[in-house]
Amino acid sequence: MTTELRNSFAQVRTEVGKAVVGQDGAVTGLLIALLSGGHVLLEGVPGVAKTLLVRSLSHALSLETTRVQFTPDLMPGDVTGSLVYDSRAGDFEFRKGPVFTNIMLADEINRTPPKTQSALLEAMEERQVSVDGVSRQLPAPFMVAATQNPIEYEGTYTLPEAQLDRFLLKLVLDLPDRATEVEVLRRHAAGFNPRDLAGAGVTPVLSAGQLADAQALVQTVGASPDVVGYAVDLARATRESPSVRLGVSPRGSTALLSAAKSWAWLTGSDGVTPDHIQAMVLPVMRHRIQLRPEAELEGVSADTILRSILQQVQVPI
Repeated sequence: MTTELRNSFAQVRTEVGKAVVGQDGAVTGLLIALLSGGHVLLEGVPGVAKTLLVRSLSHALSLETTRVQFTPDLMPGDVTGSLVYDSRAGDFEFRKGPVFTNIMLADEINRTPPKTQSALLEAMEERQVSVDGVSRQLPAPFMVAATQNPIEYEGTYTLPEAQLDRFLLKLVLDLPDRATEVEVLRRHAAGFNPRDLAGAGVTPVLSAGQLADAQALVQTVGASPDVVGYAVDLARATRESPSVRLGVSPRGSTALLSAAKSWAWLTGSDGVTPDHIQAMVLPVMRHRIQLRPEAELEGVSADTILRSILQQVQVPI
């Protein structure tokens, strides 16, 4: 069963590739987040297929998905749901918001004020929402796939640190190279319609039940004490960096190990190796460190610091 499931996840990447060109790393990251039960922040300039990527993935996984366009006037109740008075019944009833789904696409999450951004915190951490003192469970699986444009673009709000820490991964989608962009235009010239995934040939290859089976198998992937210590050492090194104001928390080191276990399972390994840890450092940690102002003025990036840390921290044999 394990081999068949792994092959099915490989097929998911093939199906998504029928709609999205050149984002294999982002597809893998989203699959890792699903296997780990985590959430993903997708960052990139407009037009690099962030929304199409999430829609294609959910279609290939037979999962229900909802899309919320985050705007400056979006209210928390527009996301979580609210009580609505039913005149016929003479009482209030709860009307579910778009968060009651398997994959919630929070499009341009940094275009709405922090109050509405924070409405997702309970859903992301507890898999439930509380309205009028009553907690309501969300479906399983549940993942928030949030997109944002780079912070330097006008009309955006910085995400609170507490919310950033709830995202398992931050994936950066760069502009495509020339060959990839030519392929995108070739498909559009041939009649590709991004709103018709079935017409593009994207077919479901996994079910929610199979995803749950895979998540259970990921939990059986082992990690030696040396590998666990390596993950901790990398997290602690971020707190000691002179360029970092706020380093990776213990939640971040836990997320690193969790993502590495999922990546190890996808690659057919029974245990986590230092290579699996290293592969996950940038997507897991880049959004969890806050740089000092002087480092930002010098043009230092989180990825630069993390790559330096990877070179400095001793790798277990």
